[in-house]
Amino acid sequence: MRKFLGVLCTSVIVLTGCGSNSGSNNTDSGFVSGNGSIVLVASDKRGDVVALSGKTLDGANLDIAQWRDDVVVVNLWASWCGPCRAEAVNLEKVNKQFASKGVHFVGLNTRDGLASARAFNKRFNTGYPSIQDQDGTLTLAFGNLGPAATPSTLVLDRQGRVAVRILGPVTEAQLRDVVAAVVSEK
Repeated sequence: MRKFLGVLCTSVIVLTGCGSNSGSNNTDSGFVSGNGSIVLVASDKRGDVVALSGKTLDGANLDIAQWRDDVVVVNLWASWCGPCRAEAVNLEKVNKQFASKGVHFVGLNTRDGLASARAFNKRFNTGYPSIQDQDGTLTLAFGNLGPAATPSTLVLDRQGRVAVRILGPVTEAQLRDVVAAVVSEK
Protein backbone atom coordinates (compact mmCIF):
# COMPACT_ATOMS: atom_id res chain seq x y z
CA MET A 1 0.00 0.00 0.00
CA ARG A 2 2.92 2.35 0.73
CA LYS A 3 4.12 2.02 -2.88
CA PHE A 4 0.55 2.57 -4.06
CA LEU A 5 0.25 5.80 -2.07
CA GLY A 6 3.73 6.92 -3.11
CA VAL A 7 2.85 6.65 -6.78
CA LEU A 8 -0.29 8.68 -6.21
CA CYS A 9 1.45 11.32 -4.11
CA THR A 10 3.93 12.01 -6.89
CA SER A 11 1.26 12.15 -9.57
CA VAL A 12 -1.07 14.97 -10.44
CA ILE A 13 -3.50 13.78 -7.82
CA VAL A 14 -3.36 16.05 -4.81
CA LEU A 15 -4.05 14.12 -1.63
CA THR A 16 -4.45 15.99 1.61
CA GLY A 17 -2.20 14.44 4.23
CA CYS A 18 -1.01 11.75 1.84
CA GLY A 19 0.14 8.75 3.84
CA SER A 20 -1.01 10.20 7.14
CA ASN A 21 -4.26 10.64 9.00
CA SER A 22 -4.26 14.37 8.39
CA GLY A 23 -7.22 15.37 6.24
CA SER A 24 -8.21 11.82 5.42
CA ASN A 25 -11.62 10.25 5.65
CA ASN A 26 -12.39 7.17 7.70
CA THR A 27 -8.77 6.32 8.48
CA ASP A 28 -9.95 3.82 11.09
CA SER A 29 -11.18 1.72 8.17
CA GLY A 30 -7.97 2.16 6.18
CA PHE A 31 -9.30 4.73 3.74
CA VAL A 32 -7.20 7.65 2.58
CA SER A 33 -8.78 10.37 0.53
CA GLY A 34 -7.91 13.75 -0.82
CA ASN A 35 -10.44 16.35 -1.75
CA GLY A 36 -13.31 13.94 -1.24
CA SER A 37 -13.39 12.78 -4.83
CA ILE A 38 -10.72 10.05 -4.66
CA VAL A 39 -10.82 7.28 -2.09
CA LEU A 40 -8.00 4.75 -1.89
CA VAL A 41 -8.59 1.60 0.13
CA ALA A 42 -5.73 -0.16 1.89
CA SER A 43 -5.40 -3.70 0.52
CA ASP A 44 -6.02 -5.23 3.95
CA LYS A 45 -9.20 -3.14 4.40
CA ARG A 46 -10.92 -3.87 1.11
CA GLY A 47 -14.40 -5.31 1.30
CA ASP A 48 -16.04 -8.22 -0.39
CA VAL A 49 -15.60 -9.26 -3.99
CA VAL A 50 -17.91 -7.27 -6.27
CA ALA A 51 -20.37 -9.35 -8.29
CA LEU A 52 -21.45 -7.45 -11.38
CA SER A 53 -23.17 -8.93 -14.40
CA GLY A 54 -25.79 -7.98 -16.92
CA LYS A 55 -26.63 -7.42 -20.56
CA THR A 56 -24.36 -5.12 -22.52
CA LEU A 57 -25.76 -2.42 -24.77
CA ASP A 58 -25.22 -4.88 -27.64
CA GLY A 59 -27.30 -7.56 -25.90
CA ALA A 60 -24.42 -9.85 -24.87
CA ASN A 61 -24.13 -11.28 -21.36
CA LEU A 62 -21.22 -9.89 -19.32
CA ASP A 63 -20.03 -11.07 -15.92
CA ILE A 64 -16.90 -9.44 -14.51
CA ALA A 65 -16.15 -12.68 -12.65
CA GLN A 66 -14.60 -13.84 -15.94
CA TRP A 67 -11.89 -11.21 -15.34
CA ARG A 68 -10.89 -12.39 -11.87
CA ASP A 69 -7.09 -12.14 -11.50
CA ASP A 70 -7.19 -9.00 -13.68
CA VAL A 71 -7.78 -5.37 -12.74
CA VAL A 72 -11.23 -4.06 -13.68
CA VAL A 73 -12.22 -0.41 -14.12
CA VAL A 74 -15.94 0.32 -13.82
CA ASN A 75 -17.25 3.71 -14.90
CA LEU A 76 -20.77 4.87 -14.02
CA TRP A 77 -22.03 7.18 -16.75
CA ALA A 78 -25.09 8.58 -18.49
CA SER A 79 -25.53 10.12 -21.93
CA TRP A 80 -27.16 13.25 -20.48
CA CYS A 81 -24.25 13.87 -18.08
CA GLY A 82 -21.91 16.66 -19.25
CA PRO A 83 -18.95 15.55 -17.10
CA CYS A 84 -19.43 12.00 -18.43
CA ARG A 85 -19.02 13.32 -21.94
CA ALA A 86 -15.95 15.30 -20.90
CA GLU A 87 -14.20 12.27 -19.39
CA ALA A 88 -15.17 9.71 -22.05
CA VAL A 89 -12.07 10.39 -24.15
CA ASN A 90 -9.83 10.03 -21.06
CA LEU A 91 -11.36 6.67 -20.19
CA GLU A 92 -10.85 5.33 -23.70
CA LYS A 93 -7.22 6.51 -23.80
CA VAL A 94 -6.43 4.70 -20.54
CA ASN A 95 -8.40 1.66 -21.71
CA LYS A 96 -6.14 1.45 -24.77
CA GLN A 97 -2.98 2.03 -22.71
CA PHE A 98 -3.75 -0.84 -20.31
CA ALA A 99 -5.61 -3.36 -22.49
CA SER A 100 -2.45 -5.44 -23.02
CA LYS A 101 -1.70 -5.42 -19.27
CA GLY A 102 -4.74 -7.42 -18.16
CA VAL A 103 -6.96 -4.44 -17.37
CA HIS A 104 -10.60 -4.52 -18.42
CA PHE A 105 -12.96 -1.56 -18.61
CA VAL A 106 -16.72 -1.75 -18.35
CA GLY A 107 -19.24 1.05 -18.37
CA LEU A 108 -22.26 1.04 -16.08
CA ASN A 109 -24.89 3.14 -17.84
CA THR A 110 -27.52 4.64 -15.59
CA ARG A 111 -31.00 6.07 -16.26
CA ASP A 112 -30.67 6.07 -20.04
CA GLY A 113 -32.75 4.54 -22.76
CA LEU A 114 -30.93 1.99 -24.90
CA ALA A 115 -30.84 4.24 -27.98
CA SER A 116 -29.30 7.16 -26.04
CA ALA A 117 -26.71 4.91 -24.43
CA ARG A 118 -25.71 3.37 -27.76
CA ALA A 119 -25.47 6.81 -29.37
CA PHE A 120 -23.14 7.97 -26.59
CA ASN A 121 -20.83 4.98 -27.07
CA LYS A 122 -20.79 5.51 -30.82
CA ARG A 123 -20.11 9.25 -30.52
CA PHE A 124 -17.23 8.76 -28.07
CA ASN A 125 -15.96 5.58 -29.69
CA THR A 126 -15.67 3.63 -26.45
CA GLY A 127 -13.81 0.41 -27.03
CA TYR A 128 -15.20 -1.36 -23.99
CA PRO A 129 -18.63 -2.77 -23.17
CA SER A 130 -21.28 -1.09 -21.05
CA ILE A 131 -24.02 -2.68 -18.99
CA GLN A 132 -27.30 -0.83 -18.60
CA ASP A 133 -28.45 -0.13 -15.03
CA GLN A 134 -31.63 1.90 -15.48
CA ASP A 135 -32.92 1.47 -11.92
CA GLY A 136 -29.61 1.55 -10.00
CA THR A 137 -29.84 -2.06 -8.82
CA LEU A 138 -26.40 -3.01 -10.17
CA THR A 139 -24.81 -0.02 -8.45
CA LEU A 140 -25.72 -1.63 -5.11
CA ALA A 141 -23.15 -4.39 -5.79
CA PHE A 142 -20.39 -2.04 -4.66
CA GLY A 143 -21.65 -1.60 -1.11
CA ASN A 144 -20.62 1.52 0.81
CA LEU A 145 -17.90 2.29 -1.74
CA GLY A 146 -20.31 2.32 -4.62
CA PRO A 147 -20.57 5.10 -7.14
CA ALA A 148 -22.42 7.95 -5.43
CA ALA A 149 -22.36 10.41 -8.32
CA THR A 150 -22.51 10.43 -12.08
CA PRO A 151 -19.81 10.02 -13.24
CA SER A 152 -17.94 7.76 -10.84
CA THR A 153 -15.08 5.38 -11.52
CA LEU A 154 -14.12 2.33 -9.49
CA VAL A 155 -10.93 0.33 -9.85
CA LEU A 156 -11.22 -3.28 -8.69
CA ASP A 157 -8.12 -5.20 -7.66
CA ARG A 158 -7.21 -8.64 -8.99
CA GLN A 159 -9.45 -10.26 -6.37
CA GLY A 160 -12.43 -8.17 -7.53
CA ARG A 161 -12.53 -5.81 -4.51
CA VAL A 162 -12.85 -2.02 -4.67
CA ALA A 163 -9.33 -0.56 -4.46
CA VAL A 164 -10.10 2.98 -5.66
CA ARG A 165 -13.26 5.07 -5.96
CA ILE A 166 -13.30 8.35 -7.87
CA LEU A 167 -16.41 10.51 -7.60
CA GLY A 168 -16.87 12.96 -10.42
CA PRO A 169 -14.97 13.26 -13.68
CA VAL A 170 -11.50 11.76 -13.85
CA THR A 171 -8.56 13.05 -15.85
CA GLU A 172 -6.43 10.79 -18.00
CA ALA A 173 -3.43 11.29 -15.70
CA GLN A 174 -5.42 10.53 -12.54
CA LEU A 175 -6.90 7.37 -13.98
CA ARG A 176 -3.62 6.20 -15.49
CA ASP A 177 -1.84 6.65 -12.14
CA VAL A 178 -4.40 4.79 -10.03
CA VAL A 179 -4.77 1.96 -12.54
CA ALA A 180 -0.96 1.60 -12.75
CA ALA A 181 -0.75 1.47 -8.98
CA VAL A 182 -3.40 -1.26 -8.69
CA VAL A 183 -1.81 -3.22 -11.56
CA SER A 184 1.54 -3.11 -9.75
CA GLU A 185 0.11 -4.67 -6.57
CA LYS A 186 1.25 -8.21 -5.97
